[in-house]
Amino acid sequence: MSRPAGSDFWTALRAHTPARIGQSRHGEAPGTRERLEFASAHAAARDAVHTPLDVPALVADLAAVPGLTEPVLVASAAPDRATYLTRPDLGRRLRDPLPPAEPGADIVVVLADGLSATAVQRHAAGVLRELLPLLPGTRWAPPVVASQARVALADHVGAAWGARLTLVLIGERPGLTTADSLGAYLTWAPRPGTPDSARNCVSNIHPPHGLDHATAARTIASLVRGARQLQATGVTLKEGRLELA
Repeated sequence: MSRPAGSDFWTALRAHTPARIGQSRHGEAPGTRERLEFASAHAAARDAVHTPLDVPALVADLAAVPGLTEPVLVASAAPDRATYLTRPDLGRRLRDPLPPAEPGADIVVVLADGLSATAVQRHAAGVLRELLPLLPGTRWAPPVVASQARVALADHVGAAWGARLTLVLIGERPGLTTADSLGAYLTWAPRPGTPDSARNCVSNIHPPHGLDHATAARTIASLVRGARQLQATGVTLKEGRLELA
């Protein structure tokens, strides 16, 4: 016997969330529509993990962000996607030495494909377009576009260039409701071996259901100001005590 998911009180609730609530059932099994939607979401998540980063398209998007210089392209020590997924340690290291850059930048932005290149393609440039005007006077290093990369790869970049702060924009692990969620990680005084407790993260950047670009940029800017004040990020920097600009 089926339990329809149509015009009941769940209908109004579903308008406020992409979560699977009030699912119809046929006996103990989910309804046909729900099964197909689940299979579609699972396929989208797999595609997000395996779709390669379109570097030329991302570089073109970054060129349209006022205040950014030409990006530097790097790759991690993971030679391909399959290795990247099974050897996280290789994704945290650079394959080749970085080209020299002017030392002493305030912030270096690293755009990493992570586990969803789709997220980086859709949201990274939009977040930076909103963020840069919120931090006037900041000395930005050339942005770095990193393939097969994880968050800790930016520690090598920041240390090599002597940057005070790294901002990593990276595709988050896809779920069954969102395959294009972007995360932003801030690390003060980056160096290889930095523990995750020394970072701050702004996650779930994926309008319209997650953070929009402007709100994410304001949160990141607030964290940057706090990091400058405290000369630290991570557990030392309490986001909840900062007043959003």
